[in-house]
Amino acid sequence: MADLFDIAAPAQPDAPRPLADRLRPRALSQVIGQEKVLSAEGPLGAMLAARSLSSLILWGPPGVGKTTIARLLAAETDLTFVQISAIFTGVPDLRKVFETAKIRRQNGQGTLLFVDEIHRFNKAQQDGFLPHMEDGTILLVGATTENPSFELNAALLSRAQVIVLDRLGLVDLERLAQRAEQELGRALPLKGEAREALLEMADGDGRALLNLIEQVAAWKTETPLDRDALSTRLMRRAAKYDKSGEEHYNLISALHKSVRGSDPDAALYWFARMLEGGEDPRFLARRITRMAVEDIGLADPQAQDVCLQSWQTYERLGSPEGELALAQAVVYLALAPKSNAVYTAYKAARAAARETGSHPPPKHILNAPTKLMKDIGYGTGYAYDHDAEDGFSGQDYFPEGMKRPVWYLPPERGFERELKKRIDYFAKLRAKRQDG
Repeated sequence: MADLFDIAAPAQPDAPRPLADRLRPRALSQVIGQEKVLSAEGPLGAMLAARSLSSLILWGPPGVGKTTIARLLAAETDLTFVQISAIFTGVPDLRKVFETAKIRRQNGQGTLLFVDEIHRFNKAQQDGFLPHMEDGTILLVGATTENPSFELNAALLSRAQVIVLDRLGLVDLERLAQRAEQELGRALPLKGEAREALLEMADGDGRALLNLIEQVAAWKTETPLDRDALSTRLMRRAAKYDKSGEEHYNLISALHKSVRGSDPDAALYWFARMLEGGEDPRFLARRITRMAVEDIGLADPQAQDVCLQSWQTYERLGSPEGELALAQAVVYLALAPKSNAVYTAYKAARAAARETGSHPPPKHILNAPTKLMKDIGYGTGYAYDHDAEDGFSGQDYFPEGMKRPVWYLPPERGFERELKKRIDYFAKLRAKRQDG
């Protein structure tokens, strides 16, 4: 198992090497797209300037340079670079890594241990790194594509700084493509629109782009290819989407906030992104119904019905026709008047209920089915609203001694404009009854 964590032997000069390996940066200044963390003002730049590199967790999507940065950090700080993968490394392998690092330290040489996909280690395995980090046997650099807050335990996170690496933008990918063309010694046989399509196919992943470029460069073509010809020869990468991971929650959050922000086009985009990623339409039907209740409420009472009807339509039609009904509901919600007045009032009422949960209702609104109950005052003084003037008695229905709160404050939007008029009307009648 030694080659799992030892540095691989250098390739022979005449051995073929993948383009991604040939273009691997030899200095941190050559890393593309991560200037925010590598600049003099960035966290890694500041650490290197102070010669005080700490253990790190590099968090970012695939193909943004996590392994490369770790290698270069080791070179910059004169540490021996050791790489392992959480997928292939067990406890005996880790023990061997730590023992070798201890011997290396006794000989005056430090170790930067790079752990790829560190989130795949369980809690006990993650805890195993702690004593070796604390006594200086290793400087840990973990790489993960998953949110460390969810996947790494608190003890490990407290001893390492999380560095967020960005997805590569189109400008970064174009710089990488130009660097690849210099290495290849020729331009890619692509027209402008096809070149843009190639960058989009990489989906922010530099390694994926270089693999695509290597394929394109090998084609024998007399004239540059257009977008359609490129699409015929290359398959688009599947969009990054994990139905049970952080990306799932990121996209549903984007959909929800686009609906709340009354942007139907953005809402449709995120809705479509989730469907393209393989999301269950029933999950989306449930969530858009929740949006109608939370963010529209009584400003448009019909919104909830639209969601339920679209959900029912989906169940009857199935995929792919049924998704159109859900899309209609998404657009309806985005353009509906917005109000969270009931949601806010509901949360306030729940908080008050927790604080005053032992207070009984006032006796005048309690039923008195027995003589004993009547004798002790149940139902005494109850005013039957239908017998009162205007059909409104104005009685207090809160527990005795509890100050009457006002939680529901409808805005003057949509149907709630009418509800506000009713609230104001009843408030005036209540004040009139109390004065009387």
